Amino acid sequence: MTAGARPAAETAIDVPMVRALLRAQHADLADLPLERAGGGWDNVLFRLGADLAVRMPRRGLAVPLIEKEQRWLPALAPQLPLPVPTVLRVGKPGCNYPWPWSVTPWLPGRAALHAPLSDPMSAAAPLGSFLQALHQPAPSDAPANPFRGIPLAARDLATRAHLARLGSRIDYSAATDLWQRLVKAPTWAGPPLWIHGDLHPGNVLVDEGRISAILDFGDLAAGDPATDLAAMWMLLPRPAWPALVAGACGGPHSSDSMADTLTRARGWALALGAACAASSRDDEAMGAMGLATIAAALED
Repeated sequence: MTAGARPAAETAIDVPMVRALLRAQHADLADLPLERAGGGWDNVLFRLGADLAVRMPRRGLAVPLIEKEQRWLPALAPQLPLPVPTVLRVGKPGCNYPWPWSVTPWLPGRAALHAPLSDPMSAAAPLGSFLQALHQPAPSDAPANPFRGIPLAARDLATRAHLARLGSRIDYSAATDLWQRLVKAPTWAGPPLWIHGDLHPGNVLVDEGRISAILDFGDLAAGDPATDLAAMWMLLPRPAWPALVAGACGGPHSSDSMADTLTRARGWALALGAACAASSRDDEAMGAMGLATIAAALED
């Protein structure tokens, strides 16, 4: 795969295939209207009737991610104050399709990446409440993630490489100096908490100008909640941050210095912004969001 390019699909997925899978495994849904509704790096999405969606991995690397959603989202969803694509039905390989797949609710709206919030200030508190509800001690068998929720030092080589790739597109000297300071922040001292792991504007759904759902829990893991707090730099203007922090940082966060948590969150914002900007050559909106996140981290 060329660096920065979207990986090719490893299997063809179309409406007739999805219809055949439904007919074979969930016959009561098979006659509902069905249309392709989009896709990303890992999955293809189909709308099924008015209220359902079918989520299909498009490459093998995405299979553990959808299996994670199938395992954990049904238990987590009831405690979360925003809708999430909890798994309603599980699909198995068949009809020349090699992997598991899911039927989820259809969540109306558009990603914040393409549909900005009409009032970011009023969006901060609901997002903070969502994070507080999610950021609870995870069970011992919760999944780990080698790239999210980990100490910032474990992201050092990758982040430096992403910043170097961006070069003159950013204030490279200021960004590397900032990263050198942030990567030394004290590590998370509390218990591993549930984290979303990929809370960027592409995974925040907006309907009528308000946050309506949180998508894509493939990076769900137990780890440092500062990873998710990077959303402040990625999604919200600075005046909205206190409301998000007030809503999000209670309970298990009390075992960790708030200043340390926010320092690590800024580090995650810089690391994730650099990753998005350096790895989105065929996604202009994602690349622009990454650059804007780096700029916000430098301004703070």
